Amino acid sequence: MEQQHQLKRELKNRHVQLIAIGGTIGTGLFLGSGKAIALAGPSIIFAYLIVGTALFFVMRALGELLLSNAGYTSFTDFASEYIGPWAGYITGWTYWFCWIMTAMADIIAVGVYVQYWFDIPQWVPAIGCLVLLLMLNLLTVKLFGELEFWFALIKVITIVVLIAIGLFMLFTGFQTSSGTVSVENLWAYGGLFPNGLHGFLMAFQMVVFAFVGVELVGVSAAETADPKKNIPSAINKIPLRILLFYVGALFVILCINPWHEMSASSSPFVQVFTLAGIPIAAGIINFVVLTSAASAGNSGLFSTSRMLFNLGNNKQASPSFAKLNKNSVPSNALIVSAIVVSVGALLSKLMPENAFSVVTTISAICFIWVWSIILISHIIYKRKNRALHEASIFKAPFTPFVNYLVLAFFAFLLVVMFISEATRTALLLTPIWFILLLILYKKKRK
Repeated sequence: MEQQHQLKRELKNRHVQLIAIGGTIGTGLFLGSGKAIALAGPSIIFAYLIVGTALFFVMRALGELLLSNAGYTSFTDFASEYIGPWAGYITGWTYWFCWIMTAMADIIAVGVYVQYWFDIPQWVPAIGCLVLLLMLNLLTVKLFGELEFWFALIKVITIVVLIAIGLFMLFTGFQTSSGTVSVENLWAYGGLFPNGLHGFLMAFQMVVFAFVGVELVGVSAAETADPKKNIPSAINKIPLRILLFYVGALFVILCINPWHEMSASSSPFVQVFTLAGIPIAAGIINFVVLTSAASAGNSGLFSTSRMLFNLGNNKQASPSFAKLNKNSVPSNALIVSAIVVSVGALLSKLMPENAFSVVTTISAICFIWVWSIILISHIIYKRKNRALHEASIFKAPFTPFVNYLVLAFFAFLLVVMFISEATRTALLLTPIWFILLLILYKKKRK
């Protein structure tokens, strides 16, 4: 019977590697990069490099903490131990909220993309996709890993094909309707920073949102076979993935299509494949972006259910969430998370456009909280457990100096979000969530 309280370690190395890739490539890259390029121009490449580097250090801290104690199932465990039970409570519920918001956005996106082929109300495919993902997730964690493996593979192949076509066009001096494909397109139209420092900084919110999910490796730790080998391997490959998938793809896109000719509202990937003379490109990319949104929705269901399971296990939520079905899947937590996400899909009928951007900004701010908690926990862990840190097989580099540097960078990002009119409302609304959680935590303690 004891086994029923344990999550099964059924995720193989290939699953963990692709969950890490899938977590790093989201709808933010395929769709959001259009808006980010419009704001920052070619300097967007630097924005992705800066945020990607900061998150690599967050992931190294997360990796060392998770491997320091085999009993840790997620970052709420070490947040409770090193910062205090209140931090575990607030971070657990905030992470759940982050992914509920992200999953809502992605399920709504599924509805929008299906309309490309079929003229049906957007909430119908949104709910259909959610029900299908829920049913598959209820079966086994291995099935989640398998789904994520194939979803991520589609994204990887698309980006690799884009880069290959782009490099061919670059080396042959290919002529498109926008002119010659050349590296000079990067600086020929107003330099690398055409909209100045202001435009560069305003693009950061979208860039942060593009990286949301990079910490999923940490949530899957309790269900990973041989975490000591698989987790470091997945984390160490993050810089390479950022260079290839983000910097490589954007470099190629900006060489093919001058930044000022791109539409902020549509995917730069579609625009580039069309310029390359591939007429069915729009349909193919729409399919890829659809699977990308479904993949993010899949990740959302997985992470929200595991977080509720963890909160139930630690008596920070109803104990019913800690119950597993016969397949060792936290079914109650999964069903409740899916119901909350479905509210978002139905709200998509009533929600105006600006509400959607508020949802993504709130999500980005809450993820900054989670990433900061990981860094702070690591600083305290290193101070309190010197021997454990010395014995670690996966030491985070340049600590604690780099932890403080990245925390200062996150604080700077929040200031940028306050300055920007597009994100200010969401930034000012977010503290309500944290105040509400603190009140609930105090009541619970009584």
